[in-house]
Amino acid sequence: MWTNLRLLWPQVRETWGAKVREALPTNLFQGSTAGERQHFARAGNVPGTLYEDTEMGTFQRMSSEDSPKMNGRLSSFEINEGCFEGEAPQEKISAWQAGWNVTNAIQGMVVVSLPLAVLHGGVWSLVAMIGVAQLTCYTGKILVDCLYEENADGVLVRVRDSYVGIAQVVFGPRWGGILVNTAQIIELIMTCILYIITCGDFLYGSFPEAQVDRRSWMMLCGLLLLPCGFLKSLGRVSTLSFWCTMAHIVINVVILGYCLTRAGSWEWGQLKFGMDITKFPISLGNIVFSYTSQIFLPTLEGNMRDPNEFWPMLKWSHIAAAVFKSLFGLLGFLTWGEAVKDEITNNLPTQGFKAFVNFILVIKALLSFALPYFAAVELMRSALFRGRPRTRFPSCYDPDGVVRVWGVALRIGVVVITILLAAFVPHFLDLTGLIGSFTGTILSILLPCWFHLKLKGHLLPWYIKVYEWFVIALGLLFGYFGMSTSSVDLYRVITESIPSIHI
Repeated sequence: MWTNLRLLWPQVRETWGAKVREALPTNLFQGSTAGERQHFARAGNVPGTLYEDTEMGTFQRMSSEDSPKMNGRLSSFEINEGCFEGEAPQEKISAWQAGWNVTNAIQGMVVVSLPLAVLHGGVWSLVAMIGVAQLTCYTGKILVDCLYEENADGVLVRVRDSYVGIAQVVFGPRWGGILVNTAQIIELIMTCILYIITCGDFLYGSFPEAQVDRRSWMMLCGLLLLPCGFLKSLGRVSTLSFWCTMAHIVINVVILGYCLTRAGSWEWGQLKFGMDITKFPISLGNIVFSYTSQIFLPTLEGNMRDPNEFWPMLKWSHIAAAVFKSLFGLLGFLTWGEAVKDEITNNLPTQGFKAFVNFILVIKALLSFALPYFAAVELMRSALFRGRPRTRFPSCYDPDGVVRVWGVALRIGVVVITILLAAFVPHFLDLTGLIGSFTGTILSILLPCWFHLKLKGHLLPWYIKVYEWFVIALGLLFGYFGMSTSSVDLYRVITESIPSIHI
């Protein structure tokens, strides 16, 4: 039988290539070919290069022979959870395509927890959703400003290419890259953990009578993620993730539609001006995390057809995000009030409706896991496993370009570690609050302002300097209170979930 299948396979492949692919949109297949290079990640890449001009650009530069089986492309990392229909690699992207990428970066799975943020912070959470959008939009703009310097003729020239490049100028060639990339690794690994936690929460909420707890659901989902250790390219994953992102958009619209049908039962008196001081800083970190996009903006701006459209694109994408998030959080809270859960989809009325929506989000989370995982693994490999004397450890690839057995084991080990950490800290809101308060605040608020003051301070008027110092102080407050409250809450959740042992 196997012999017959082997003989039949070339005919099936030829039929697929000649008939089926011609009948489908070409952009579906760009992920692993031309369009793959347009899937900018938070650790983006300039088309035509390998780890040139990249935020993951590493503690050291890479060369193409380091990973000969990676198809010469690492720019297939998507920005966050979606991708856009890119053009050929030699072409620049439009402002609309860039806006699609930014929108995907700041409209992710965290949106489902925003109604709970309104419960904890009341009106102040809505103010934060709009205010943080303004802050991160401004820091994105000044971060890109740091890429440029005036030449002798007074013309602005792009002299830097990435977040890492800016950090290396300010903090030095070694420590600048270490700082930014370490923060990036932490954020990527934490994002992987969040995807597993959301899978457990969604499935537990969908099948409450299944006698399976959250941790067990997370473990089961984790088993499905083990093949990520064998990934060589994200082309196909990117294509699937695009359609999952579209499904997520539809689900958000459906949830908003359902909330509007319950408008008659809204109680505006539930919306308070006070806040729960022990919970609001966590929600604030959650909101900051939902707006993280700065790490890939330098690459994105450098690949736009008209860089002059970058600021209008960034401004309108953040305005749209602020309007959507505040409306989603407000309407979700008004619909369910004090009963709102960590993920609003678990509040849906009928079990079948809830299970259908949650199952789609589980598939989306599982497919999206590969993106930050692949980026984190490649960053760690380029920093530690490229062979001596460039790195401390030997290369993960043998001379034929095949991943060594221990290299595969390390990749699978990263997946296993994320699964265990997710099961150990199974609390979505606290973890997103911690990430947003730590790496989100550093990458999106503190560093852009600090870079701008150091590189452009002599050109800035006094009121701009005062404002940027104010933003830094605000970011430090966000980070301190967010990390302290979320850490305390996480500790409480973990200790309460550990069974007592009586001797």
